[in-house]
Amino acid sequence: MGFKEIKTAKKKEDIIRSAAKIVSKKGYHGATMEDIAAELLMTKGALYYYFENKDDLVYHCHDLILSSAIKTLEDYLKSNISSTDKFKKAVEVHVEFVIAEKETFNMIIKPQHTFTEKRLAPILDKRQKYANIFDEIIQQGIDNGEFKITEIKMARMMILGALNWIQQWYLPEGKKSKKEIVDIYSDYLLKLLK
Repeated sequence: MGFKEIKTAKKKEDIIRSAAKIVSKKGYHGATMEDIAAELLMTKGALYYYFENKDDLVYHCHDLILSSAIKTLEDYLKSNISSTDKFKKAVEVHVEFVIAEKETFNMIIKPQHTFTEKRLAPILDKRQKYANIFDEIIQQGIDNGEFKITEIKMARMMILGALNWIQQWYLPEGKKSKKEIVDIYSDYLLKLLK
């Protein structure tokens, strides 16, 4: 990738992150391309150079976060560590994305309120791929005797539900650090699997 492509990709990522903030604050229907352009100190026309419309831009917000999270989890899934450690790493990754990408994450929770069918299907597929990685980690743990759970999907839904709620109450200046939260959640959620 050349310098121009790197610069364009960086600009698109900056736009995506600003768009996520605006859409999270004003809602999908309340946010406009003008709002997003103003946040970035650019013209609406310049914004259309990078994205065809708001639907396209918001789709890329979802895609950026989900793709990054999936890549990270897949690396852990393939690693040569125990299923317990893979699970702890998956919890850590999820908490990191929930906290660091709060604006975009809020939109990911209910994408059907945001997208047309054309854009919704790929996002739902990626969400399922992400969830399946948790299922695979749990299945590996069952196969090697680390986990005893019999209802993988139900366990995964409980785990992700608990993790998703963190973004509702987490404060950087709160009593527990992010690391402490990850450790506490990992310990308690692992008990579901053992």
